[in-house]
Amino acid sequence: MSRIPEPAAAALPDPRRWRALVFIALAQLMVVLDATIVNIALPSAQQDLGISDGNRQWVITAYALAFGGLLLFGGRIADLWGRKRTFVVGLIGFAAASVLGGAATGEAMLLGSRALQGVFGALLAPAALSLLAVMFTEGRERAKAFGIYGAIAGGGGAVGLILGGFLTEYLDWRWTFYVNVPFAVVAAVGAYFVIREPAGTRNRSPLDVPGVVLSTLGLVALVYGFTRAESYGWTEDWTIIVFAASVVLLGAFVAVESVMKHPLLPLRVLADRNRAGVYLSLGLAVIAMFGLFLFLTYYLQVVKGFSPLKTGFAFLPMVVGMITGSTQIGARLMTRVPPRLLMGPGFLSASLGMLLLTQLEIDSSYAGLILPAQLLLGLGMGTAFMPAMSLATHGVQARDAGVASAMVNTSQQVGGAIGTALLNTIAASATTAYVTSHAASATTPEALRLVRLQAMVEGYTSAIWWAVGILAVAASIAVAMVNTGRPNAAPGGAVKDGAPDDEAPVPVLAH
Repeated sequence: MSRIPEPAAAALPDPRRWRALVFIALAQLMVVLDATIVNIALPSAQQDLGISDGNRQWVITAYALAFGGLLLFGGRIADLWGRKRTFVVGLIGFAAASVLGGAATGEAMLLGSRALQGVFGALLAPAALSLLAVMFTEGRERAKAFGIYGAIAGGGGAVGLILGGFLTEYLDWRWTFYVNVPFAVVAAVGAYFVIREPAGTRNRSPLDVPGVVLSTLGLVALVYGFTRAESYGWTEDWTIIVFAASVVLLGAFVAVESVMKHPLLPLRVLADRNRAGVYLSLGLAVIAMFGLFLFLTYYLQVVKGFSPLKTGFAFLPMVVGMITGSTQIGARLMTRVPPRLLMGPGFLSASLGMLLLTQLEIDSSYAGLILPAQLLLGLGMGTAFMPAMSLATHGVQARDAGVASAMVNTSQQVGGAIGTALLNTIAASATTAYVTSHAASATTPEALRLVRLQAMVEGYTSAIWWAVGILAVAASIAVAMVNTGRPNAAPGGAVKDGAPDDEAPVPVLAH
């Protein structure tokens, strides 16, 4: 590896980088909170605005389509335009879209605001992660920074359930939108004055318009295909057409990127087996986690009779586990052991927690079953997510940091869409089968009610069994594909144990 020039080697890291992390983490918390907080508020918003049962899914889908479809474009804009600028614009736009949603007077206004949130979220999310990638290059500091970020990314969804339950129960559903504004304002002002992006890390090559069009349409079709499958079935004609279109569009995207001089997604980002392993294992893990959040929320509220607020607090053990796994296990061990020895056991621990939840019954004890299962899940996912988040951008050329970060978010977004649709379909089929075989024996209203509740639990546990298997596959992929050594970084971000990044410029602070 070539020797680093003396003036560059002497460049000191930004003394304000830890203060910058506070505002980056705050923005990430806002985005993750919003993903779950709206779910809690949806029944109230539906009733208030007169949204039909058939259209209510679009409150979630409008955001998912815009966010998932534009993530790669958002990552490229961050590389081209500057991560700090993209980050601040994303925050301001997200806040404005949230105000629009809170003030919605009808269905169209609410759906439009959710789509706008998705657009600005697609700018914000990759910019936040890529800022961490270019600001924290020393091994131990990077581990600590990504530990904090990973804990927020993992635990923020459960915190959103608590906050959503409180706002919906004691204030109004509109506050689940308005609450984003103070987060965004504080993060934007802080980022503007504190963040200094390292100079020489932008990618100023021309924008790949064909790549933008093909990737956006392909990802939108893929996400929409899974949301449509959940509502209309996997064999419905339009579902099949949409999936086929996504395959054609994404295939054309890969073909175009392989010949473009300045591609939207340089295939070198995906060619590294470690990053490919991270993207694939993270996507699979999110499939399992998204389904679990949904099933456990319904189990606690419908079967156990918990209020929205009590349900939110019931998820706290998972949050505690994720924060502990990320900051106390993952961050402390990341510079001592190879990432696969954290990711593999982490995903396996999470699968053991999921395995406990396959034993759910109508009268299952929260303290005896659900709480320990959540702790195992949280510890496992926190331990695995932390090195995965760091490794996804580690060693990547600085000019590709935005698009590499976007791929992390894309794998999670697509995984979430798949998880919601696939596991919901499995659960619904098992529930229907149970009701069909047991309804005849229910001769009283109380007996019929118990059959229906048991059918729901049967559906949840059937889907959770699949989630156990998916997490086991994620662990296998992490162990098999992620083969880099301990991610200690030499000065300037050069990788000691992994593949060298000879083309990456040495970060120097911009004034």
